[in-house]
Amino acid sequence: MNKTKKIKNYLAIILMSAVLESDVSAQESNEAVENQVRALLAQMTLEEKVGQMTQIDFSVISVADGQDAENPIDPAKLEEALMQYHVGSILNAPSTPNNKAQPIGKWRRLTQQIRDAAARTRLKIPVIYGIDAIHGATYTQNAVLFPQAISMAATFNPELSFREGEITAREVKASGLDWNFAPVMDIGRQPLWPRLWETYGEDVHLASAMGSAYIRGHQGDDIAAADKAPTCLKHYVGYSYPLNGKDRTPAWIGERALREWFLPPFEAGVLAGAPTVMVNSAEVDGVPGHANRHYLNDILRGEMGFDGFTVSDWEDIIRLYSRDKLADSPREAIKIAVMAGVDMSMVPFDYSFYYLLLDLAQSGEVPLARIDEAVARILRVKYRSGLFERREPALPEAGYFATAEAAAVNRQAAREAIVLAKNDHRLLPLSKRASVLVTGPAANLLSVMNGGWTITWQGNKEEFYPQDKPTLLDAIRQKTEGNVTYVGGKQFSDEINIEQAVSEARRHDIVVLALGEKTYTETEGNIDSLQLDPVQLQLARAIFHTGKPVVLVTFGGRPRIITEIANQAQAVVLGFLPGMEGGAAMADILFGDVNPSGKLPISYPRDSNDITPYDHKPIEAYESNQYRPLYPFGHGLSYTTFETNGLRLAQPAIKTGENLQLSVNVKNTGNLAGKETVMVYLHDVAASVTRPVKQLKAFKKVELQPGEQRTLEFELTPRDLSFIGLEMKRVLEPGEFIVTVGSETASFHVLN
Repeated sequence: MNKTKKIKNYLAIILMSAVLESDVSAQESNEAVENQVRALLAQMTLEEKVGQMTQIDFSVISVADGQDAENPIDPAKLEEALMQYHVGSILNAPSTPNNKAQPIGKWRRLTQQIRDAAARTRLKIPVIYGIDAIHGATYTQNAVLFPQAISMAATFNPELSFREGEITAREVKASGLDWNFAPVMDIGRQPLWPRLWETYGEDVHLASAMGSAYIRGHQGDDIAAADKAPTCLKHYVGYSYPLNGKDRTPAWIGERALREWFLPPFEAGVLAGAPTVMVNSAEVDGVPGHANRHYLNDILRGEMGFDGFTVSDWEDIIRLYSRDKLADSPREAIKIAVMAGVDMSMVPFDYSFYYLLLDLAQSGEVPLARIDEAVARILRVKYRSGLFERREPALPEAGYFATAEAAAVNRQAAREAIVLAKNDHRLLPLSKRASVLVTGPAANLLSVMNGGWTITWQGNKEEFYPQDKPTLLDAIRQKTEGNVTYVGGKQFSDEINIEQAVSEARRHDIVVLALGEKTYTETEGNIDSLQLDPVQLQLARAIFHTGKPVVLVTFGGRPRIITEIANQAQAVVLGFLPGMEGGAAMADILFGDVNPSGKLPISYPRDSNDITPYDHKPIEAYESNQYRPLYPFGHGLSYTTFETNGLRLAQPAIKTGENLQLSVNVKNTGNLAGKETVMVYLHDVAASVTRPVKQLKAFKKVELQPGEQRTLEFELTPRDLSFIGLEMKRVLEPGEFIVTVGSETASFHVLN
């Protein structure tokens, strides 16, 4: 044996030993946790167990009107919550419904007071404090707030999603908080839905990749580490596809569609290690999420192997009675939800759940075994998260909160999230000596770039936003030496003087027209049409009438219909919700300091009733039917050009169960350095169930210098080639498949 082989064998042995040692260590750790859970559970009274299943809003332990108090906690109420009701979890910022971000020092004092009180209880079981940190530590002042999920998806960069998870966990923990209600793994295939922007878009593979990367960054290899925290998959399952587009309204999803599109991202999240799941607030096929035993037990636990705990969404258990009329009383509603598989109730304003579940358990209507099962799941997550060992905030503020490194990652994310959709005659980038009129309701607000769950629930309190972050208008003024004039209001709804805007447009070289949506989330964001407000259309038409070149910039969480305007604008830049660095990032792109690389994670509709996803069925593009979005999924221009060529499959045929290797060249054929996302699509030519015309199965984002070429390698697995068959099981059928990368295609066969 030569020296090289000896070294390789030696390294292989070391690697195998390390893997085995890691597996043994993980097994021992799991066994230790299980022993701790069993021992603690054996000591608990029924009352203490039911308390662990109870989650209350911060307002329950708050002094009256305590939002701005130096210490909003009422010590007597906190003592009551933990000593008398044995509450297992608290959520939210002081104080609902006007909750807003708090200074980090205040958060640390509040959560420490809760930890100290829990340490005085009989069994010293820690409270797990939950917060919606969906694009950074949203309820901590001056936290690093990233692009929202729809914009993170537009980066097509899982590494950025991983870094976002890392930074968010660090800042949540530095705030003294324990548990993050993120990421949203719902698929965004209904553009009207007001939570579309909380998703990673319409594609299963993209959402799975971005969400899994976020979870891995947020949790690391050990969620008990000081700078890591548990995540929560939302909102299991089908919540994102309401028939009428309104939040918390029914979805009608067949089981095959459920398994093909809606379940896989959650399965990916479970495999990535997320230990908690929040339940769908609405209903699917007539069964509310909180009553759906098939989804919560047979699929989530039986098929996916999820072993963490489930938590209800806001007040949703009692709504089985008050709203859904599924139960004939609040007591019956709790029985239905708990027996269906809900482990923790976000009550959130009182102790009704505690009293009623205690009565149900004492009467035997909810078996003690079910109570023990739910509590064991909750305790298991608390042990794994290191809460039992933590007696103070896990991280100091210095070095872990709002660091320069985190801000740099956020700026990169915002830059890569912005999509250049149109650039006729290379109008962009703009000259830094050009005179620019900036107008439109989205031009001078930070809120429109951040959306809901930003500082406040709806994200609409502009006065609370940091003054050191530039709006689009501010950033343009900072970027250019030319004359910049603004015509607009101070609030989104302020009337804009169209006559003045037209007059100023004639005096300037370029018009930057910033349109879009005000901020919203959940039912507050329900709309009846994707059409833009008429007043925005009126402004746009008047500006176009001047004949001046127009750059249309849009911000907002949904693809509002801009077809008429986009057709007349020389350039279109889609911002969606790029976060606190969005203004600076947009200006970087407009003036050419950054080369745009964002790609659409959704199909941008041409009209309100022209909603067809890219992975549509053949019948949807047959005869008079068409897939004709304004901009297709994956669309996004650059200031340079790229070419893919040389698509090669390793073999023309594979056997069932084998992987397929393929490679493709990508070259920067332009004059500027840039980033390109290479996407691999697959089509099953003929199958026993109709297959989409194409589905994204892999992608890689690369940065290339002018003239540089790289060869990218991909691997397709049997899972990638499979689908949900006639028997509602995942199958891989022999036959022909077509791979598409850019303009090239190649076919191969799967053999028995």
